[in-house]
Amino acid sequence: MTDHPPLRSYGRLKSRPIKPRQAALVEARLPELRIRPGPVDPKALMPAATEAWLEIGFGGGEHMAAQAARRPDVLILGAEPFTNGVASAVRHIDEHGLRNVRLHDGDVRELTARLPDGAVARVFILFPDPWPKARHNKRRLIQPAMVAELARILRPGGRLRFASDWADYADQALELFTAHPAFAWAAARADDWRVPPADHVTTRYEEKRLGDCAPVFLDFVRG
Repeated sequence: MTDHPPLRSYGRLKSRPIKPRQAALVEARLPELRIRPGPVDPKALMPAATEAWLEIGFGGGEHMAAQAARRPDVLILGAEPFTNGVASAVRHIDEHGLRNVRLHDGDVRELTARLPDGAVARVFILFPDPWPKARHNKRRLIQPAMVAELARILRPGGRLRFASDWADYADQALELFTAHPAFAWAAARADDWRVPPADHVTTRYEEKRLGDCAPVFLDFVRG
């Protein structure tokens, strides 16, 4: 029997043409920022890092860059297949002089498969593609296999944040993460999922309010 590759959980890879100045910056900087093929050892990427975080689908990179600027002691790995988003992230990294960010410009599942068990302390999944039509729900990133993979790469006590402005996706994510024995939902009261966490950085996508509900923030702890 032939194994089938996982369904692509993201839409288009490029929208508008990248401006020449930004394209030149990507050409100059992305090779040094890109995570190279093969097994990924966060300690080898940044020996002085106290821990490693992962942002899945970083969009334009503003949240990732802000978190990296706040915590220069932390190595932040970012995965994003959207070409324009990668170009935007490279610009943010260059403008802020960040030295603690590494990028995977492709499907995050290619990256997580190369990470060892317990490699990261935090995971951010902020406003992933909602695939709102019922027939497309199977393309959503958060599926049982992905939840299991995230449990594998998160260290005990690590934290994962999922945010969405689509009510049924938030419900689906909550159901799948709490069904996995490794994850516990950290919420104690309604404001814990209704109010942005203190360390949250609002993204451009979030400001557009394209979903069908106010943003929902779900924080989970790895047991």
